[in-house]
Amino acid sequence: MDTVNISCDIACNGAGLHLRAAVGDCVLFDGDPNGQIKCSTSIPDADGEHELIFTLSKKTAEHTRVDADGNIVDDVVVTITDISFDEISLGYTLLENSSYTHDFNGTGEPVTEKFSGTMGCNGTVTLKFSTPVYLWLLEHM
Repeated sequence: MDTVNISCDIACNGAGLHLRAAVGDCVLFDGDPNGQIKCSTSIPDADGEHELIFTLSKKTAEHTRVDADGNIVDDVVVTITDISFDEISLGYTLLENSSYTHDFNGTGEPVTEKFSGTMGCNGTVTLKFSTPVYLWLLEHM
């Protein structure tokens, strides 16, 4: 059976967070994303609908430094880059086709917005795609 290799680079500028990246039961990463990480997994390329999901948790107020005026001066964030399907970089296609749902770490109402490449709050980034992946790429790139 043919497979699709899914890979990405993850960077985090501090410790203590938890990130899980998976497509169904196929896990790319599950742990503290502190530092620079390259990860990948493979899924069957048979007809189907899928979701690549990045779930960030364990972010607390201690991960964010705020000045006296309430401005963020330092923040621990996760950056997700270079997502590829079979070594074809999604680039702008990722940003156009993914969403980021979070609630400002419990300080606001839940929102869903376009994903910009950075996760600064506990929440979920979702990219819906279908296989065979080359057909999906043709339709979305």
